Amino acid sequence: MSDGVSTIRNVIFTGVAGTGKTHQLLQIARDYTDTLPRLDADDLLTEMLAHLNWREVLCLIFLDLKREQKELVKVPELCAHPFFLVKAKLNHRDKHLPNTVQAELQRHSCKDSTTVGYKNRAAQAYFDKDVSSAWYLLPESVSLLTELDTQLTEWREARDSAPQQKCRYSMVSFHQAYGYEEFVEGIRPVTAAHGGALSYEVQKGVFLDLCERAAQDPSNRYAMLIDEINRANVARVFGELLSLIEPDKRLGQAHAMQVQLAYSKKPFGVPSNVDIFATMNTQDQSLAPLDMAFRRRFRFIDCPPRPELLPVITLEADTDADVESRETIDLARLLAGLNQRITHSLGMDARLGQAFFWHVDSLAALQRALVEQVIPQLMQAVGGQVDILPYLFLDDGRAASEQFIVLPQSAMREDSAVMDGFGIEMGMDAGFAPAWQGSASVHPDLLAGTGAFATSAIYQRLYDSER
Repeated sequence: MSDGVSTIRNVIFTGVAGTGKTHQLLQIARDYTDTLPRLDADDLLTEMLAHLNWREVLCLIFLDLKREQKELVKVPELCAHPFFLVKAKLNHRDKHLPNTVQAELQRHSCKDSTTVGYKNRAAQAYFDKDVSSAWYLLPESVSLLTELDTQLTEWREARDSAPQQKCRYSMVSFHQAYGYEEFVEGIRPVTAAHGGALSYEVQKGVFLDLCERAAQDPSNRYAMLIDEINRANVARVFGELLSLIEPDKRLGQAHAMQVQLAYSKKPFGVPSNVDIFATMNTQDQSLAPLDMAFRRRFRFIDCPPRPELLPVITLEADTDADVESRETIDLARLLAGLNQRITHSLGMDARLGQAFFWHVDSLAALQRALVEQVIPQLMQAVGGQVDILPYLFLDDGRAASEQFIVLPQSAMREDSAVMDGFGIEMGMDAGFAPAWQGSASVHPDLLAGTGAFATSAIYQRLYDSER
């Protein structure tokens, strides 16, 4: 089955850190996941009981009840058990059912029983009853019922199983050491099962394996999901497949191509039902730029920060004041305000994504996000230009006690013991010490969550400069 070129997707989601690019891949993965039809427990039960006689059905019922910690059962309970009702329906029986149960129990009762008087007993005993006329399965007969017990296990698993899923995708994260051998194919050491002899074999990489699965299932689409694609040398990772991933070069297309693989020497082409989705961080300048030949084979989708997804948090009140009168912090406006100033001073690639505040639901969580993620990120972004930081946090003209960032000229140098104390107050790991970057540091009150930083006003300032 050949897919049209227009249905083949090679897409890279680009953006700064924290904009949900990896989350986008996980959402795409759901589109390439099938929920398989659940094995019908009723059909399996019917199939199982159809081949059993009455004695075997009764043994199966006792095994089932035994798993529920119920070993003594009276005839009416046996007649009401679902297994018995299904068997009766299969045999087109609706009359004298208690008599059938009673006769089977007696016929297969223990010869030494003191409670069952029956002459024409079968050679093998399975049941006995107590003085209250409650029947039970003889312990010594359980070993004779392993096949029935196995069938019971299979039925219970089918009844209790969650729907199974079939994944039509593979997901990897690229890194500097990731190469052709992991992605397409390579020679890897293999230890023999017996003797432990070491040998080397050509083994398939993740992309080649996915393509082979897709080729065997042409009616469904498959996806290769790559996180941080520009962390690796993509020309080296894809190798001779670089041309094959183009939509019109896929198998079944007008300009279909095949190449000989580097290690196995087998002919190979990329199936038309394989899509490639990837993410690329535009913020990290240490990452290698994409090869231009590779770049033109993909469609790029920008993933900008989305502050509108963030909530308004309400600070806990010490009084029973109405919710409407409690102090709030609008995280969406806070992020938008920060990003506006970041763009003005550092450029769009230095912006923050909404993920930096995604799990913030309290003042303490906001303080931790600022101290542990946001401020370190911005300190790295400004490099040695630490004088930009006060502008980003609107510290200029504010009292020293209300400044997020402490610069050298006003720095309150704290010894390490004091800084460790602030970390403990914030619930941080032992030994945490705020990093100094370019002689700038985080205000100690923000670390401790005290003073002006225990109120909403100082955070509202980040999106309302009039405060």
